[in-house]
Amino acid sequence: MKSIKKYVFLFASATISLATFAQDDPPQQSNIQQYTPSKLIGKGQWDLKWFNNLYTETEDTFTGDIPRNTFFTSTLEVYTGVGQNKRWNVGAIFEFRSNVVGGRGALEVFQFDGEEGSARSGFTSIAPSVKFVPIASVSNFSIQSSFFIPLVDNEVENGVFLDQNGFIWQNRLFYDHTFPGDKWQIFSEINSELNFGDADKSFANNSLRLTPGVFLSYFPSSKFTVLVLAQHSQLLNLGSDFSQDFTALGGGAKYQLTKELNVEFLYTNFVRGSDTGLGETFNIGLRAIF
Repeated sequence: MKSIKKYVFLFASATISLATFAQDDPPQQSNIQQYTPSKLIGKGQWDLKWFNNLYTETEDTFTGDIPRNTFFTSTLEVYTGVGQNKRWNVGAIFEFRSNVVGGRGALEVFQFDGEEGSARSGFTSIAPSVKFVPIASVSNFSIQSSFFIPLVDNEVENGVFLDQNGFIWQNRLFYDHTFPGDKWQIFSEINSELNFGDADKSFANNSLRLTPGVFLSYFPSSKFTVLVLAQHSQLLNLGSDFSQDFTALGGGAKYQLTKELNVEFLYTNFVRGSDTGLGETFNIGLRAIF
């Protein structure tokens, strides 16, 4: 009888220990928590992001109030993991733009009518791209390097700007930190863009753009986050006296729709600048990791 009681006691103790251990396991992180832009996917995985940005302005630093101009950019990023230890991703970036100027409504960028003197649209660039973690022990620090090849012949036609027609070498440095408790997360980025080519063909050729930014996120749950952001962009022209800068503030939210798919919404306002427009952006993106 004592032997039976002994085995029952041992079985109960083991069951309680396993239950306690299971309760101590951290909850499974969603993709919006785990896969910030700093984090790379593993070998055989795919990362697809479709991001849409609508910038509209009725004021600039040159003349003050102006007729509305609106610039829409749709970007598709596709990456896959290669190698071991989630240190290398390779892929490509595709950009499509639609612009309307001269006082046309902001949503008219979606008409794609190509009206002479007020609208242009089309695929404007493609970029082979690579992401890598330079320090194996610091997986939350990564670099994305992309080389943009222009697909437009003329930046401006009939007074309507579409996109740069010069080459761009872009390098983005990402870092994030999650605070204890997994409720708060800070993400930072430094984006550098070297524009080069024939100076007579693009206003931005022979220039360097630096854009640091910081994003602070709060997670009410693992599937939902709200965030605030601040960015500053400085264009340094290496071949003339032209320069440009602006500062933007904003906020947004992300939600994990399914295990693989999440959606994000962002809003920014250009609160100051030099030699630039002073507008606002409305952004929506979808990201799938599988």
